[in-house]
Amino acid sequence: MSEAPGTDPQPRQPPAASGPPAGTRPARYPRTANGLIGSLIVTVLVILGFVALRSCTSDDLEVKPEPVDYLATVADAQAGGYRLVYPASLPDGWIADSIDFVPGDHPAWGIGMLTDDGKFVGLRQEDAPLDELLHTYVDADATAGDPVDVSGSVAPTWRTYSDAGGDHAFAAEVGRDTVLVYGSASVADQRELLALLSTAKR
Repeated sequence: MSEAPGTDPQPRQPPAASGPPAGTRPARYPRTANGLIGSLIVTVLVILGFVALRSCTSDDLEVKPEPVDYLATVADAQAGGYRLVYPASLPDGWIADSIDFVPGDHPAWGIGMLTDDGKFVGLRQEDAPLDELLHTYVDADATAGDPVDVSGSVAPTWRTYSDAGGDHAFAAEVGRDTVLVYGSASVADQRELLALLSTAKR
């Protein structure tokens, strides 16, 4: 079909183009070093705030030491021919939480204990000079005190020592070995342990 003469056809509009208007570009995030550092700082602050909040709202976890069966080690050592000094029992509330037994030609034996109020007491038995053991386990400048008698212990008389930090120690010769009881526990607590020391067969 032809168009009527004298009439102009309507111009066709081009379809609308999709996307942003001409001459404009999508906005871009400014990826600069300062922007990266800023975001890292914010992240760290958020983490620190979370940790601080948890520390304020949660109860502190109490880590209790695990007791060790030192008497079983004593029995095994005795079966192997070793003569160890050990507490036949511990005072109420005490635990033994570490042991150290070195067999051989120069055996060494030790127990680490905690009193009922969490103070440390150590026992060391070794064929070594007393000065060497004091230097290692107490203080190089430990001060000697008056000797004390302990009835029923493995030695009737014990030499006493203390250091400037408040630690105390008791020493005696048992056979060829030096036995040292030492630590931050009170003199009374350590003397209580001395009375419990034995070499009896388990």
